[in-house]
Amino acid sequence: VRQCRYWLDFGYELEVSVNLSARDLTDEYLPYHVLQILKDNEVSPGMLTLEVTESSIMENVSRAVLVLECLRDVGVRISIDDFGTGHSSLGYLKRLPVDRLKIDRSFVRDISIDEDDRTITAAIIGMAQHFKLELIAEGVETEQHLSMLKTLGCNEVQGDYFSRPVPANEFEKLLDADGQ
Repeated sequence: VRQCRYWLDFGYELEVSVNLSARDLTDEYLPYHVLQILKDNEVSPGMLTLEVTESSIMENVSRAVLVLECLRDVGVRISIDDFGTGHSSLGYLKRLPVDRLKIDRSFVRDISIDEDDRTITAAIIGMAQHFKLELIAEGVETEQHLSMLKTLGCNEVQGDYFSRPVPANEFEKLLDADGQ
């Protein structure tokens, strides 16, 4: 969140994502800690997305739902990372307080040559659209990946095709170079 504040001070309004562990989801005080950090850094809750994996939610569904609902109620965005690789019941999807699903890179990697990966990805996209969830596909490394995902209806992607993961200072150079 401090990095988000730093970028705001330089005129870049960027959403920041932070991964949560299963242990984080058992902390009933997590929402208070997150809100305090946001307040201390003068960052809007809507600029923070907390990413959780299906498996971390499934360790204690009732506790995770309470914690995530508290965070979402104050404006923090919630994303299920690596969707489709965990062992959750799809029945939970309609009850979980989430804003976004992230299609795991394992489905994207062979999407242009593997019909099963394409079918799974299309199903995840369909579910996300039905539940009015945002969607992002991870692991986009080629023009073919990007093209196939666009064709299937996924309009937000991330991966090495655009940039490998970089430290904040290198990311700032990319921002300056692109003017975006």
